[in-house]
Amino acid sequence: MTFQLGPLTIHLYGIILMSGTLAAAFFAAYEAKRRHLDPEFVWDVLTWVLIGGILGARLWHVLTPPASMVAAGITTKYYLTHPFDALAIWRGGLGIPGAVMGGALAMYLYTRSKGASFALWADVAAPALALGQAIGRWGNFVNQELYGAPTNLPWAITIDPQYRLPGYENIARYHPLFLYESLFSLANMFFLLWLGHRFADRLKRGDLILTYLISYPMARFFLEFLRLDPSPVGTLNINQTLMAIVALSAAVTLWWRHR
Repeated sequence: MTFQLGPLTIHLYGIILMSGTLAAAFFAAYEAKRRHLDPEFVWDVLTWVLIGGILGARLWHVLTPPASMVAAGITTKYYLTHPFDALAIWRGGLGIPGAVMGGALAMYLYTRSKGASFALWADVAAPALALGQAIGRWGNFVNQELYGAPTNLPWAITIDPQYRLPGYENIARYHPLFLYESLFSLANMFFLLWLGHRFADRLKRGDLILTYLISYPMARFFLEFLRLDPSPVGTLNINQTLMAIVALSAAVTLWWRHR
């Protein structure tokens, strides 16, 4: 969905993503102040996290395009031989796993360069990240993407014919997968905040981000079963496989730290 502002074409999807980013940044700055940390650090690192997140999200999409694009010939090999298309993020194609990894790497490098604790600032960012995801997923709604399997449930959404996947042209109503993830992310934000307040005296630096790396991947793992257009690598759904590995690794790490 787009609209014109003079000579500029404004994508509502982009506005929603930026709204989620700004909300997350404001929330992280508030959380930093509550922890008696410098909230300006959030705004200083934000640019680098944005750059890392966008690059990571696009790279993840290029390396793991969804099955419908692969069937249409838009593969990783295609992107490598059409570099302009690989850079054209305004046409869609951003992967949350890549965004989180790219943003985390940028934050790690920035905190190291400033002599700050990455684990501490990652804990500050964890609930804010969940908030940003809760808002950002509504961009998928306006694009009529990230919907799940067909359903007749009362809360099913109707997808216009031009946005339906091959083989589903005559089916109108689907699971609002974007909504499930948005609501979970909002609940995850409150859970992480509660955890940070309730067990402040028992948590170590890095525990909140580890908890996020358990809770979100677990939810995403199960939601992938409803997804009609997964990202295959060989015979694997790479997003689901990655989520399982991340959740298990984070859980083992958290257990090991508190054993």
